[in-house]
Amino acid sequence: MVSKAEIKKTMAVAIGSAFGFIIALIWRDIIIGLMNMAGLNVNSFNDIMSAGIAIVAAIIITVICVLGILYISRWGGVEQK
Repeated sequence: MVSKAEIKKTMAVAIGSAFGFIIALIWRDIIIGLMNMAGLNVNSFNDIMSAGIAIVAAIIITVICVLGILYISRWGGVEQK
């Protein structure tokens, strides 16, 4: 029988991983956009203003996701090593 604590721990790891995946996808878009601005033809931003807005948004979302990872890790009882 699977214990309630084990289920919480597994859920916490899965949710934390999802937050990490969101962070990676957001920064991927920004990196591709900046490469386009540098002339490397990947696709996305047209000017420095839109790139700056995307970077600020990514930083805010990163902070929110990291806080979410910390909260979910504590909730799920995932021990930090």
